[in-house]
Amino acid sequence: MSVREIKKYPDKALREKTHRVTDCDAELDKLIDDMIETMYAAPGVGLAANQVGVSKQVAVIDVSVRDEKSLLIVLVNPEIVHFEGEVEAEEGCLSVPDYTTVLKRAMKVCVKGLDRNGKPVEIEAEGLLARALQHEIDHLNGILFVDRMGRIRKEFFKKRYAREKLLKK
Repeated sequence: MSVREIKKYPDKALREKTHRVTDCDAELDKLIDDMIETMYAAPGVGLAANQVGVSKQVAVIDVSVRDEKSLLIVLVNPEIVHFEGEVEAEEGCLSVPDYTTVLKRAMKVCVKGLDRNGKPVEIEAEGLLARALQHEIDHLNGILFVDRMGRIRKEFFKKRYAREKLLKK
């Protein structure tokens, strides 16, 4: 296992829709293991494959930092099949470091996909896990959490990002 570099905004890999996984093989296992190690090293509660530059529909999530009942989740080809309710909460992203904002997300979700061995899984979630699932599936579709902000907040983010980029030069 190895820690991979996390792509940062505005890297184009973060904006591309990822490809479905067709083979659950040793290459996929290596990617998943590296993603898990990278997520924990960051530290974060979720990571999508395109965040490490791989265009595959793979996500890893572990919200046990805040929810002791949760376990590590590996999802291949995940999709949200049902959602309900709405809740606002603060959200951040490993690909957009040092920035958080309050976003509306579904309160509850049902996600279907495959585990790392290619077996079907279905997860019903609420709270932080529901938010993390939505966030990572967005990544796999080339959507960043900043895309879900309102127009004014998005303009503020872009100005702040441009200013910070100038300061780092």
